[in-house]
Amino acid sequence: MLIEIASIATQELWVAFQRLVPQLTNNNPPPSLDLLTALVESEASTLLIARADDGSILGAAALTVYLVPTGTRAIIEDVIVDGSARGQGIGEALVRRCLEIAREKGAPAVTLTSNPKREAANRLYQRMGFLRRETNAYVYKF
Repeated sequence: MLIEIASIATQELWVAFQRLVPQLTNNNPPPSLDLLTALVESEASTLLIARADDGSILGAAALTVYLVPTGTRAIIEDVIVDGSARGQGIGEALVRRCLEIAREKGAPAVTLTSNPKREAANRLYQRMGFLRRETNAYVYKF
């Protein structure tokens, strides 16, 4: 397995996200090629992909590091591992690489959210040392 930073939005990457995103959520469609291009070109975001030994894409995660008046923030979003490859340490490897990059960029901490129904993912994050925050999460939809 290889964890790499996606530096170009290829057809292969787009096809992989068409397969992976529905395994994560039904609330949002898979990204368009234009959205993937904007993501990999963003200075604030880093898109990581996990490749199998044969080169196929088995998973992905996005890290965003940004500045606010009170300092540097980092958040991990959309950690996805293909159902056929779960339980092999891919999610953990993706998250660990996100943490390394966030530290390199000066973030003092990293946040993430996970649906309570994703029990294995929640166990992974707790095992890795993430602490559950006592906070209210809000969303305003347009």
